[in-house]
Parts: sequence; structure tokens; C-alpha cells
Amino acid sequence: MKGSSLGSARKLLQSTVSSYCHQQRRHARVHDIRFLANHAKPAEHILNRYKDKLERKAKEEGHEDVESLKQAYSDKIAELRKKATIPGANAPGPASETVTQAKQTSIPYQPPPPPKPQQDSPAAKYTAESKGGVKTLASYIDVEKFQDLPEKEIEYLWRLRHANNSRSLCGVVKAGVFKQIAKAAKKSPQFVLPIPREGQGAELHFLQWTFPSETTATVLFTNLAEFKLRGEFAQPHTTVTHHLDLMDSKEVVLVEGNVLPDRGITTDEGQLLVMMLTKFYGQSEESPRRQLLGQFTKGDESFSVEKLLEEAEKVP
Repeated sequence: MKGSSLGSARKLLQSTVSSYCHQQRRHARVHDIRFLANHAKPAEHILNRYKDKLERKAKEEGHEDVESLKQAYSDKIAELRKKATIPGANAPGPASETVTQAKQTSIPYQPPPPPKPQQDSPAAKYTAESKGGVKTLASYIDVEKFQDLPEKEIEYLWRLRHANNSRSLCGVVKAGVFKQIAKAAKKSPQFVLPIPREGQGAELHFLQWTFPSETTATVLFTNLAEFKLRGEFAQPHTTVTHHLDLMDSKEVVLVEGNVLPDRGITTDEGQLLVMMLTKFYGQSEESPRRQLLGQFTKGDESFSVEKLLEEAEKVP
């Protein structure tokens, strides 16, 4: 998707969201550290505190003074300290671990990799995710065997292949018609189409074209209100893929799509969107519908939703 065309479309359909910058202040506080200093050595402080008790203990056990008592208990104290030692916490770890840590600290700081750039739209995201695993026509049919079949039989078998899926959008498009559609799609990859709502006028839906591979072209339909609200995080409710594998040899393009459940769109409404897609993209460049496509893509202020509804209601 071209970022410029998407930006122009949004100018017509979205109000500009103001961004606010919040400034943060850091407040410094000065502390008088004179009251935090302890000038007495910890061991000397404890020894002075229990001096009388230690002297009585030394006399009871027959020692001349406290130093003699400490020497008598030195081995026992060392053994208790050894048992209480936790490797890596209050004692040095193994030599190999020490060497490894030394090597790690000698490595210069390497900043983390920059974040991946976000895609501009759901269609761009779909294209990026589909390049490595796009579902090809061969995942549905034996393409080589279909090459030997007449056009009517190809269409019959293709529709039969999707007959059991109640939410499927299946069809066949003539090669010449699709080439006209694809030409317009590359010029105007985004557009809006209406779905009539009883008592509410019409509900607009945003469409985006993407070409994941040389043999596939996909259209994503998203509720316009959700797209305006969530932007690139909006989830499409309908996907339609055109398979071009038989376009040159059999002069047909096989179409398969799906209307996702619980997205507020019925299968009939999905079919209506696909039908209007052909009505707008399959016209000549001089037609009023193609002019609406161009106005929308350029962000032309002359683009009119009323005119869009008028052209959508026309038959054909």
C-alpha cells in the first residue's frame, strides 16, 4: 500500500487527533549526611557492648582473658561460618564461574536492536505476514488437472469445492474483467463502499487491496468506524482472494473469500460488497465511479459520499 494514498484517504474520513506532550520534572532533595555516618567499627562496637559478659564467661571456663576465650572457640566459629556460607551470595563461586563473569564484564556494552517499524495498515500487515505462507490455489485444487478442463467445468468444480462453507464468498471472474479491476486497484488501492441499513441510511466499509504474490490479489474489508477508531489495529471482517494461476491459460480468475463470524456482517452483505467492488473497479477510467476512486485516492475535497451512494444504487 502506498502511504500517500492511505494518508489522503484518512484526511477525508478521520479528524486529526491532537497529540499532547507531558513534561516530567525531577525534584532534588538535600540530606544532611552527618547523622548517617557511623564512625565506630562494627566489630569493636559489639565487643564493647558484651565485654563484661565475655570476661565472666572467660573466667568461668578458666581462661585468662577474652582473647584467650576467642582463640579457644576460633575453630568452632570457623566451622559455623563455613556451614552458613551460600556460594555466590556471601562467598566467591567456583573458579570457572569467576572467569566467565570476568569475561562478560570485559565485553563492551551493546545496545538492544531497534524496534521493527510498524506497518501502515491492516493490508500492509497482511501482506508482510502472507509472503512466506500465502494460501495458493494449489492448496484448494489440483491446478494441473484443471488446466485440461473447459471453463464451465472449472467454474462448477470450483463452486462445488466451497459449497459446504456457509460463510464462503466463491466466484469466477473473466480474465479481461479482472485485468481492468487490477489496473484500477493499483492506482486506487483504498476505497469505501456502502452497505444499506434499514432506518439508518448506509454504513461505510473501508477496503484495501494487497498483492501478496504474483498469483494472488487480496481485498480486505473493514468497518470504517472501527478503522477510524483503531487504525492499523482494526481487524477486517471479510477477506477476498483472487487466484491468477489460470488467467492466461484458461482466461478465468478463481475467487474465494470468507466473512468472519461475529463481526457484524452477514454472508449476503459480504457478497454485496464484492459485487460493488466489481461495479466501481471494473469500469472505464471516464466513468463516474472511476472518477470517485480517483478523488478518494487523491484526497480531493470534491469527493462526495452522497455521490458514492447514488452510484452504488445504480444498476448495473
